[in-house]
Amino acid sequence: MIGVCIKYFHENYGGMLQAYATVSMLESRGIQYELIQYEKKRTLVGIVKSMPRLLNGVLLNDKYEAFLKKQGLKRHPEFAKNDAIRMKSFKKFKDEHFTKLSPIFKGYEALCSGATRYSAVVTGSDQLWSPAGLPTNYYNLQFVPDSIRKISYASSFGVKEIPWYQKKRTTAFLNRIEFISMRENRGSEIVKELTGRDVPVILDPVFMFDSEGWKKLIPEKKEIDEPYIFAYFLGNTAEYRTAVNKAAKELRCKVVALRHLDQYVPEDENFGDVALYDVGPDRFLNLLRGAAYICTDSFHGSCFSIIHRKNFVTFNRYSEQSKHSKNSRIDTLCSNLGLEARRYDTSLPLAVQLNKKINYESVAEKFEVLKKETDGYLNKAFENLR
Repeated sequence: MIGVCIKYFHENYGGMLQAYATVSMLESRGIQYELIQYEKKRTLVGIVKSMPRLLNGVLLNDKYEAFLKKQGLKRHPEFAKNDAIRMKSFKKFKDEHFTKLSPIFKGYEALCSGATRYSAVVTGSDQLWSPAGLPTNYYNLQFVPDSIRKISYASSFGVKEIPWYQKKRTTAFLNRIEFISMRENRGSEIVKELTGRDVPVILDPVFMFDSEGWKKLIPEKKEIDEPYIFAYFLGNTAEYRTAVNKAAKELRCKVVALRHLDQYVPEDENFGDVALYDVGPDRFLNLLRGAAYICTDSFHGSCFSIIHRKNFVTFNRYSEQSKHSKNSRIDTLCSNLGLEARRYDTSLPLAVQLNKKINYESVAEKFEVLKKETDGYLNKAFENLR
C-alpha cells in the first residue's frame, strides 16, 4: 500500500478535481493507497521554529488573501450565507470521493512512525512545494524514511525563484526523493539548478483522463439550455468582468458566473446573468462542459477547457511584475500545447478572441508527446507497487 500526500480537502474546484484525478489514476492502475491524515501538535518549540515563516513573502501574500476573504464574510452577510452553501457542496463531494483515509497522525513523531506502513509515498501536484510550506516537512516528504520510495507527481513550486535562504533545505529534500517530475518548465529548471538532476515536465493529473474518461468519473448533466460564457475568475480584476460582459453582448449569450471565490469582490455583485453558489466540483465541471465559451484566470479552468475542446481565453491572475506571481504554470501549459494565442490580449476585442478557432488536432499531437512521457514516468515510479 502507498501513502498519498495531496491537498484533497482544499475548497478549490481545480485543486479538488486534480486530487480526484490523482487517486482515480492510482485506482486505474490497481494500486492500493490511502490519503495520509496529519494533524500538527502546537507546542511552544514548534511555534518558535515556525516564526521565520512570517518573513516569507509567498506565505504573507496567501495569508493576506485569506484575511480579505474573512473580512468579506464579516462585512457582507449575504456573501457569508452563499459561501456556506458553496462550502457544503464541496464537503459533499469530498465525503463521497475521498474515502480511503489513513489513521490521523497527531504530531510529527507520529507522522514519521506512521510512514513505515507504506511501501511508497507520493506527493503532488498543485503548488505543494511552495516556499510557504517548506518548514512543515510534509509535502516535501521529509518525514518518510530513506528506505521507503518517495515519488513526486507533477510537483509545482508555484514560483519562479526559490528564496536564497531556502535553497539549501530545498536541495536537501529534493535529493532524498528518488522519483521527481515537475508540472512547470521553470520547476524542472529549478531542480536542475539546485541538484544537477534532469527531471521531466509531465502533465497535470487532470489530463490523465480525456473527456470520455471524465464522463465516467463525473456523469455529464446539462445545467443550462441557452448559450453562455462560463466566467471562472479567482482574482479580483474588474477589467476582466467588464470585458466578459461586453463580449457576451456581442456574442448574444448570457454570462454564468461563480462569484466571490477566493475573496469578496465588489464588482461580482452584479456580474453574471446567472450566479450560482450550490456548486461542488462535479457541478462545476458540468457548467464548464455546457458552456459555449469559457473565460478564466484559473490554471485548472484552462486545463478542463482544453480537455473538453472548448473555445476559451485565459487571463493572467497575477501581474507579471508581482513577486508572488503564479503565472508560470499557465505559461507552461500554453507554450507546451501551442496555445499561446489563448492568453487574453487587450489589443483585441474579447469576442473576437473567443471566436477564433482552436486547432485542437495540433494540440492533440503535442499532447500525445507529453502524455507518452507522463505515462513512461509513472510506469517507472510505480513499478512493482500494488
